[in-house]
Amino acid sequence: MAKHNELGKIGEELAAQFLIDKGYEILEKNWRNKHKEIDIIAKDGDELVIVEVKTRQSDEHGDPDLAVTRQKQTRLIYAANAYLFTYNLDINTRFDIISIVFKDGEPLIDHIEDAFLPRW
Repeated sequence: MAKHNELGKIGEELAAQFLIDKGYEILEKNWRNKHKEIDIIAKDGDELVIVEVKTRQSDEHGDPDLAVTRQKQTRLIYAANAYLFTYNLDINTRFDIISIVFKDGEPLIDHIEDAFLPRW
């Protein structure tokens, strides 16, 4: 199986295609602002969707979405605010997590919509 960084890139590509297949429009991949990064920024109808992708070779250490800690959520919220400010957007925004686990070489994709809400 691929190394950690390669696995992450594979997961992000699988997640993007998964979203496209569901009718989402992909706006950005790996959008960066200083030290913060958003894996995927998409539109679902009239809603902006900030997507964190977590990919694992197995689930022996738990579901990948559990790695999206409160600290990671805070970084995503700040990055999303930077994106909205940069492009002067006033749009409903939600935070999703796509969790991918490989079983017998096949990806199992779990899409968690509205995975968390911004906390200030």
